[in-house]
Amino acid sequence: MDTKSKSKYLFVVWVLLIAFGLSGVFSILTNGSRYMHGDYFESDEYNSQMDQFIQMLNVYELYDMPKEEMKKQITVSDEEIEEHRTRYGNLGDQISNIGMQYNDQIQAAIDSGNKAAEDVLTKERDEKIADITENFNSDEYVRAKIVKEKEQKIDEFYRDLEAYRHEFNNLEQAYKYYLKDNSTGEVYTNLNLSKGEKASDYLNKKDMYYVMEYADLQKNYSFTGFNENFLPYNEGAEPILEKQKDLNLTGQIGLSKSASERNIAIMNFKDYQKGQKLFFGYLLTSFAALIASYFLAKRKPATVFGSFDHLKPFYGRIPLDVRAVLLLLTVFFLLLSMTLISEQFVYYHSNLFATLTELIISLVAAASLLAFGWVQLRFLSEYRKDWPMLKEDLIDSIIVKSYYAILDAFIVKSIGFQLLVILGIAFAMGMLFVGVLAAGGGDIIVIAFAIGVISLPIFLIIMRKAGYLNKVLKHTEELAAGNLGADIPVKGKSAIAKHAANINDLRNTVNVSHKEQAKSERLKTELITNVSHDLRTPLTSIITYTELLKTPDLAPEDRDSYLEILDRKSKRLKVLIDDLFEATKMASGNIELHKEKVDLNQLLQQALAEHNEALSQSTLQLRISQPEHPVYAFVDGQKLWRVFDNLIGNILKYALENTRVYVSVKEEQDRVVLTFKNITKYELGEDLNELFERFKRGDQSRHTEGSGLGLAIAKSIVDLHEGSLDIEVDGDLFKVTVVLEKLN
Repeated sequence: MDTKSKSKYLFVVWVLLIAFGLSGVFSILTNGSRYMHGDYFESDEYNSQMDQFIQMLNVYELYDMPKEEMKKQITVSDEEIEEHRTRYGNLGDQISNIGMQYNDQIQAAIDSGNKAAEDVLTKERDEKIADITENFNSDEYVRAKIVKEKEQKIDEFYRDLEAYRHEFNNLEQAYKYYLKDNSTGEVYTNLNLSKGEKASDYLNKKDMYYVMEYADLQKNYSFTGFNENFLPYNEGAEPILEKQKDLNLTGQIGLSKSASERNIAIMNFKDYQKGQKLFFGYLLTSFAALIASYFLAKRKPATVFGSFDHLKPFYGRIPLDVRAVLLLLTVFFLLLSMTLISEQFVYYHSNLFATLTELIISLVAAASLLAFGWVQLRFLSEYRKDWPMLKEDLIDSIIVKSYYAILDAFIVKSIGFQLLVILGIAFAMGMLFVGVLAAGGGDIIVIAFAIGVISLPIFLIIMRKAGYLNKVLKHTEELAAGNLGADIPVKGKSAIAKHAANINDLRNTVNVSHKEQAKSERLKTELITNVSHDLRTPLTSIITYTELLKTPDLAPEDRDSYLEILDRKSKRLKVLIDDLFEATKMASGNIELHKEKVDLNQLLQQALAEHNEALSQSTLQLRISQPEHPVYAFVDGQKLWRVFDNLIGNILKYALENTRVYVSVKEEQDRVVLTFKNITKYELGEDLNELFERFKRGDQSRHTEGSGLGLAIAKSIVDLHEGSLDIEVDGDLFKVTVVLEKLN
């Protein structure tokens, strides 16, 4: 297995261990209160079940009252009579309401000629009016109606109560109780006690899972009132509630070990015990997973954590605020998956196969989310070392871009306000349309949501376009005022973007023109100065020594010396004029090349031979590197020899004494590369390209004998051969590279 695959597998194992370990820690928050406080009999589940049993025991056994006896206790107060009588208003209001209810129906029956329907409706109306009238004439009449209503409530209560009896019977098989009324001595129990047997013979730790004193139950549970989750309730339950206040009970209630394993109370008890064992086992396993992940990461951190740099370019293209939302969603779903893992461990243990399947799926999901979140955090943590990048990404976020897009829309306020008015009108029309649809019975929520989803993106797009247009207009104004500034960002292929690109081209053209103009003026001034200086110097010497030769009685040795100087200065002047003439011809392109097959190795050796005496007399150490075989090129040998001659001459003039000079010839595919390297004795300027200009020298003080045209002529010759001549400077190292096309 290669290192890369091993790293991936170890990372997967590490993430799975972390996910499982963290889910165990998270389960303390979700299930810790259920399982860590004690045993089942102190849990909320048992308390709720006991509450249910006590309430059912009260109704079905302790405070049971026959239905007929409850009906006999029905009473009707004067307040109830008055409330029943005026429930729907005074007599006049009620009669008027009844009349309005039937008038339309009776009229419809009359219009249709349906006499039978008319008679039936009229009779119903008159009977209701008579009933309402009697309510206001007789209290006894109203009392009888109220008693009947209460009897119906009692009947309904007992009917519903029977529907719950099977739940009580099931609980009563598991719970054994022995209770005694201290006032009457009456005993309530479901124990089958023989003569001489006591309740303690059954209600003990041997036969019961748990026994609780009734006095303690009174502290923990409310025996008055009904929990509608356990029992039905209406006004018919009131007599039972009143009777509960009159009994003073003591005794015990216990959960029997002899109850069936299928009894709901026993099943809850067993499930809790099983769940509690699984919970603590789960905690221990998760802690072990965390410890294992720690040692795995500590032992092989590079292998475990691996490299996700290949994902960085893709992740970097996501806006920063979208990354933040993505991280929050990852954390949310990670917590959700960990909750599912802990819940599956605790609650769904009855079906082992289903639990394991769901557990594995949830664990893989949690590990994937954890890995995804870890990668995001790793990339985001790099901002700690690069705050400028964070600032740049914040500026590129959707929220910030939208904010600045809105601000940019108001750079030219008239456009911004016009857009705002147009969008406001469009929005108002949309809302009006929604209102019309809502009035016609349409689903206003769905329509409003649809309008919002459509209108909001359109609003942001229009505002961004307006901001971009304002930017283009602002840059145009700056350009017209002569402030070139920076390029306008070109976004998309719209007309505005094309306009921005055209303005950028115009700005760049103007900028280049300004620079070239300034450079041309500077070079023109330098050229005139340099030409004047270089031509005047030998000419002045010639004039001076010519005048000296006219001196009478001049000694012969002086005459010979003056003639030698005149000869040297004249030749110097001729060289300057020839070079200037040749450089002018090169610059104008008015020159003809006579190309032929030339061995560059041999041509270079000839150029070096011309300077052999000067090289021998200098303190420079020449190092030549060239192939043993000929290297051919199709060139003008005479012109190219001039290039080599100029470059070698420059080395002799400007190389630092007692240093090495390197000259090499190399073949690279279809090219020949010649390099000339030396250490300069003069400090060169920053703009190396200016060395190609005419009358430019490395010796700014112009103490050397050069014309300042050597490199300019050499570059022009190489350019005419469709090659390249480049200069590189690294400190005092001066390097010239000539590249020509090789002849195969």
